Amino acid sequence: MAKGREQAAPDAVLTRIGQVVMLHHAGDREEARDRFLGLWAEIGEHGDPLHRCTLAHYLADTQDDPGDELAWDLRALSAAEEITGDPLADPHGGGLAARALYPSLHLNLADDYERLGHREAARVHLRRARGAAASLTSDRYGEGVRAAIDRLARRLEEAGRGTDGPDRPGGWPRPPRQRP
Repeated sequence: MAKGREQAAPDAVLTRIGQVVMLHHAGDREEARDRFLGLWAEIGEHGDPLHRCTLAHYLADTQDDPGDELAWDLRALSAAEEITGDPLADPHGGGLAARALYPSLHLNLADDYERLGHREAARVHLRRARGAAASLTSDRYGEGVRAAIDRLARRLEEAGRGTDGPDRPGGWPRPPRQRP
């Protein structure tokens, strides 16, 4: 305690995840992916749900293959649901953090599904992202998530009007190109 106030101990795993996020944002995607995978090996499939949610959420962004990105985003959502579904399984008080991630988690899933050509699944997660975004504040993060939701909604609307894409007759014979 410092001057009568309780100080929460920093979470070493979340700190390490944050350090790798900075590495990724600095442009070293491959090294970030390797370090994230090392952390995942330490945490494991049954580790702390907040750690798994956070790590999988960021690990998805380092994937080259849209199918792999989708798999990590689904792991992140599953872990978030463990946290918010069972308050007793939440030793870090991560339920609020997980709920704050829901708009981004569903947005990422919508984007994954859209890039894989599964537009109806993309629309379902886009609706969930928009609904969850209602709880975000009007800060930089909240406005950024809302803007990304709007951009993806426009992309899906334009795709619905076109004739190219796997949902439509004469659509792609193979998955869409990966983003750089």
